[in-house]
Amino acid sequence: MRTQRTRTPHADTTKPEEATPLTRKLNRRDFVRHAGLGMAAMANVVLTETKTAQASSAEPDADAVGVLIDLTRCTGCNSCALACKVANRKPNPEVAPTELSNDALTYVAVEKDAQGERRFVKRQCMHCLHPACVSACTVGALRKTIEGPIVYDAYKCIGCRYCQYACPFGVPTYDWNNPLGLIHKCQMCFQQRVATGKPPACVTACPSGALRFGKRRELLAQAHAEIATHPQDYVDHVYGEQEAGGTSVLYLSAAPFEQLGFAQPGSSPIPQTAEAVMALTPVVALSVATLATGMHLILRRRQHRDNVAPVTWPETKED
Repeated sequence: MRTQRTRTPHADTTKPEEATPLTRKLNRRDFVRHAGLGMAAMANVVLTETKTAQASSAEPDADAVGVLIDLTRCTGCNSCALACKVANRKPNPEVAPTELSNDALTYVAVEKDAQGERRFVKRQCMHCLHPACVSACTVGALRKTIEGPIVYDAYKCIGCRYCQYACPFGVPTYDWNNPLGLIHKCQMCFQQRVATGKPPACVTACPSGALRFGKRRELLAQAHAEIATHPQDYVDHVYGEQEAGGTSVLYLSAAPFEQLGFAQPGSSPIPQTAEAVMALTPVVALSVATLATGMHLILRRRQHRDNVAPVTWPETKED
């Protein structure tokens, strides 16, 4: 009878392949270090591009257009708001709106000053010189034209609503009933009128001369001339000249603007803060994705190692 013997695996006599940067296993320390360096590089690139964009758009175009609204001439007739509805094909064009909404891009509010006197105030997009909504939009659905108006491209919009959060005047509205989640705001009739040299529909419809359309620098000169000529009729302040870095929609009023519910955002451009925050969005997203992927790979490798049993050969008998 032959004796029993145990077979053992043959020893691997081949020389192991030399580890290279491509074949070497990446431990957790190396992964975190490389991921951190990659994220830092990405952040530096994004912030550099943001600073470049800020520098390139620091000064508005000298011939940019705007609208001057003289509240002392406004009678509250709502002709402007109704004309806006017709021009933008909004429903119920015969009903005067009472707030900004998906169906109303402008309206005439009724405010009271400190003496309790009623004042009519037309509300709409201010078309900022340094628009925070444009800076906050991550997909370029909002852009400021060289002519001045801020326009919106619904085909690019993803419904993130960052523009709503960024706007210091609370202008953009969100269409909750639309599955696409579109944003609505005044575009100063850019495509249908301003681009072809015509005033916005609201300006054309105003019967009292409360609205004037023209180059912003010329409207500012007219506004200051009105204040100088009739100081008893106006507060010495052109709203929109400095607010939020300046706006293309300007106001004259007999009552202080803070009494009429006007926002007080200060004179610094809002995008200086908004762009810095929004620029980090892709970096944060990339960081989370990178760390999640790395942890998944590490855990999967550990699980695979724990599940692999040692290799043994069964005993056999030979006659």
